[in-house]
Amino acid sequence: MDIVPQPESPQFAATYRCIRGCPGSYDVFSVMYRCPACGGLLEVAHDDAALAAARDGAGWRALFETRLRGSGVWAKREWVLPQLPEEKIVTLGEGWTSLVPVPQLGRDLGAGDLWVKQCGISHTGSFKDLGMTVLVSAVNQIMSAAGSTVRAVACASTGDTSAALAAYGAAAGIPTIVFLPAGKVTTAQLIQPISHGARVLALDTDFDGCMAIVQEVTQDDSIYLANSMNSLRVEGQKTVGIEICQQLDWQAPDWIVLPSGNLGNISALAKGLALARKLGLIDRLPRLVAAQAQKANPLYLAYRRGFDRLEPVTAGATSASAIRIGNPVSYEKAVAALRDFDGLVEQAGEDELADACALADRRGLYTDPHTGVALAVARKLAAQGVIEAGQRTVVISTAHGLKFSEFKVGYHEGTLAEVVARRRNPPVELPADSRLVKDEIRRWLDET
Repeated sequence: MDIVPQPESPQFAATYRCIRGCPGSYDVFSVMYRCPACGGLLEVAHDDAALAAARDGAGWRALFETRLRGSGVWAKREWVLPQLPEEKIVTLGEGWTSLVPVPQLGRDLGAGDLWVKQCGISHTGSFKDLGMTVLVSAVNQIMSAAGSTVRAVACASTGDTSAALAAYGAAAGIPTIVFLPAGKVTTAQLIQPISHGARVLALDTDFDGCMAIVQEVTQDDSIYLANSMNSLRVEGQKTVGIEICQQLDWQAPDWIVLPSGNLGNISALAKGLALARKLGLIDRLPRLVAAQAQKANPLYLAYRRGFDRLEPVTAGATSASAIRIGNPVSYEKAVAALRDFDGLVEQAGEDELADACALADRRGLYTDPHTGVALAVARKLAAQGVIEAGQRTVVISTAHGLKFSEFKVGYHEGTLAEVVARRRNPPVELPADSRLVKDEIRRWLDET
């Protein structure tokens, strides 16, 4: 696996700072997640002046174009975690996922110039790999320091985070602990951390209950917290926006729509794009859309009230299980991102997301239900005239559809609650009679 070498000069550094603006900065290799003064979340702050002094926008673009092998995250390591020793990097080839034009699907959805960023085509099948390579690499450095008390890494998860943590932890030889809501993740998602040797604890609660417990457990510095409130993950996830622009010849799209649950992803996307704009790699910013499942929509409800406050909800059963989150920990970051990017929030119901998935699958994709939420939202915004004809829209697909085969089977069997399966395609059972087979094929072709 190719690892990008450190730049010759100048040397760059990143520190923790409070997102609310409290004074002080902190070592990114310290075990902390919140501001000691106000309790707000921390973020990784880079020396933008040093980055700007090192290269102009054209220089950074040229450098990144030379790094098209290996990890898409560590190809931009000066912008991610520059002081991490090269030998501590834990990578499984994450990033560099396809950005696919889907004109036929765009026409189906009325969304015009539509593209899909296939983040699910990654090592563990989701975008979570982008952040986990950074977090586990940092823990690799922390645990090697003299006097370190860290013995393991833990997360609460609805599936994808646990898979990524377990895989990268296994690659690094770091013990991992996973808290899952019992009975609320797919079999395909559950087996991933089990296979990688994680200690999987299935709790009789929902994701928000698991999140509360993992925060209690990690108050002991022997267990390191790996959820998205840990801003190290943001540093890896922010590269997806930069990568989208790079794949579009350094042109920003008009819109980026992404599924939103715990809200770390949209704030990460905004952070990467803002840095690319500030350092001159792109000349404008896209508008961002946070797409929420109607059954788990606290950000949408807050948006409708002008972001006056977050009122947690009890998330209901939704096929988009990875975003079934009623009390998102990165709410403040997400609101700031949406305001800075003239963004908006929309929701999609179960029938809307399932139909969008089925349409996407008919156009050659194999779409997970969370991407279905984003596609359904793009469809709604186009119908409302918000996304205008001719505008370029990128939908971020956050996971591979193979992780959600039970959802696919339920759709084509017609058993999903609240879903009218308009595009069901069950197998046709026939006797082994060529005449009957030919009749069926002829009938089907005449109807197609």
